[in-house]
Amino acid sequence: MPRPRRAMSEINVVPYIDVMLVLLVIFMITAPLVNPGVIDLPSVGKSSQPPELPLEVVIKADASLVLRERSKTASSERAVSTAELVAALQQKQKARPDQAVVIAADKNVRYEEVLKVMDELQKQNVRRVGLMVRPAAR
Repeated sequence: MPRPRRAMSEINVVPYIDVMLVLLVIFMITAPLVNPGVIDLPSVGKSSQPPELPLEVVIKADASLVLRERSKTASSERAVSTAELVAALQQKQKARPDQAVVIAADKNVRYEEVLKVMDELQKQNVRRVGLMVRPAAR
């Protein structure tokens, strides 16, 4: 009487490993030969209005404040107190709510003075605030 055949429950993975190794070799050979694609970046037309120059709040070494306003034709600079700075910012924000403000502080000014000015700008809801820096010499 012949023995009943049992189902084989093992998978032979050797052929799969051979196929994967061949594919790996193919990719390793072809990858350096493929040139990276050139990216076509979108272009933007010129703006009808030139960008506005930001207001500059200058903090001098003695912690005094100077408000500098620049335009394409002229530049004005005046010493201000914190209260005068707030009043000037309120006036400018009414005219142009998206006006950028840049803080330019002397490198010897305490960090606390810069934070005070940034706090005042935040209280006045100035949305665009930046710090002016000088590029390092090469």
